[in-house]
Amino acid sequence: MSTENEGTAVPPAPSAPPVPVDTPAAPAPQGQAPQGQAPQGPGPYGQDSQGQSGHGQGAPGDAAQQGVSSSAPDPSWPPPPPPASPSYGDGGSGSGGGWGSSYQQPAPKSGRGRGGLVAAILVAALAAGGLGGGLGYTLAKNNDESSGSTTVSASTSGGDVKRDPGTVAGVAAKALPSTVTIEAESNSGEGGTGTGFVFDKQGHIVTNNHVVAGAVDGGKLTATFPSGKKYDAEVVGHAQGYDVAVIKLKNAPDDLKPLTLGDSDKVAVGDATIAIGAPFGLSDTVTTGVISAKNRPVASSDGSGSQASYMSALQTDASINPGNSGGPLLDAQGNVIGINSAIQSTGNGGFGTGQSGSIGLGFAIPINQAEYVAQELIKTGKPVYAKIGASVSLDDRSDGAQITEQGAGGAAPVEPGGPAAEAGLKPGDVITKLDDRVIDSGPTLIGEIWTHKPGDKVTITYERGGKQHTVEVTLGSRIGDN
Repeated sequence: MSTENEGTAVPPAPSAPPVPVDTPAAPAPQGQAPQGQAPQGPGPYGQDSQGQSGHGQGAPGDAAQQGVSSSAPDPSWPPPPPPASPSYGDGGSGSGGGWGSSYQQPAPKSGRGRGGLVAAILVAALAAGGLGGGLGYTLAKNNDESSGSTTVSASTSGGDVKRDPGTVAGVAAKALPSTVTIEAESNSGEGGTGTGFVFDKQGHIVTNNHVVAGAVDGGKLTATFPSGKKYDAEVVGHAQGYDVAVIKLKNAPDDLKPLTLGDSDKVAVGDATIAIGAPFGLSDTVTTGVISAKNRPVASSDGSGSQASYMSALQTDASINPGNSGGPLLDAQGNVIGINSAIQSTGNGGFGTGQSGSIGLGFAIPINQAEYVAQELIKTGKPVYAKIGASVSLDDRSDGAQITEQGAGGAAPVEPGGPAAEAGLKPGDVITKLDDRVIDSGPTLIGEIWTHKPGDKVTITYERGGKQHTVEVTLGSRIGDN
């Protein structure tokens, strides 16, 4: 799915208050409009301007191939992108991409755009605030002189109020110093903004693969903390299939405070969530919501039509927009339960970008899966995937994941000697459950398999010849994305 945002035009400045009917009209000073004639005030003090895109934006890849193997690096890997007929929508592009929308690297930054709009809005807001303050002081002063009215001030200012650890403010105050805004730039100068969080005291930062993908081969990476301190960074490892990456700060400080990792398996629908990120470059933005659903199958393409990522995601209605990608999704205690990765959007454009923003359908990689992937990347620099060793169809269907008659790239549909073959699975079998998870398609099966580790034993329910069968499968392993 794509990460997109939309903005709204700034409303026009309010007009001057009307003159009371029973008040005698004073002679109009030279140059002032006569009474009853509308003054020639300024127009809107903010105009739509192009916004700067972050990550996860764009249209899904081309239509998927007939089958994809979950047992790469043989010719059945990488799996093709999701099918052209979308299940969750097209992410605003108008083109199909099954099981979610795609992301692609953002366009190069320009000298104008969102920054100019923000500046205009801030200037207008400050001007309006100054005017309001001046009027308010004058009215209060006149009122005080005429009636002797006095105001009552709070005994403590906002900065002195105690914010308990369980409050949103308390969680944000603790988590923000351990989040970073990532700027990634490719050799061609293209890049964008994303988010990451401190994983350990050695300077490793966890984020999304699509946030740093452009800077993998000799590009430039920087990570900026809320304090303003900026560090150069390098990619330690990235997993395109999982959409997880680890970068490391160069000359990392000694006082890093890793965020506490929670248990995404114990998350319940309705639990409170807090998301931190840099939507459209607005660093250190905090939004809130709840867990809307669990085990939501989501697939996304890298935009080239050659690679796909799959996850069994946590769904949240916390506002997530471009630039939130890679940021932490926290529970009410401030523990990381997921990595914000994608949203579903309606496709209504904003800021002239053709993107749309959060509509309350955000998706995060469960932290239990992301932690395992990150640790493998730190150890070896390469991802490790669980596999069953069979090619499954990515057709848009809802009755299960069918093992194809032919494998992708000319490979065997069932890997000889692989886990599926050892369990007796054959081409044409339709897998309908993996343990207690209902499997309604190939992408769903892949996402569920990848929540496990190689060597895990799973129970697969499948249909053959109109009859249902159950078999235990020990998952194999595959190293790397290629």
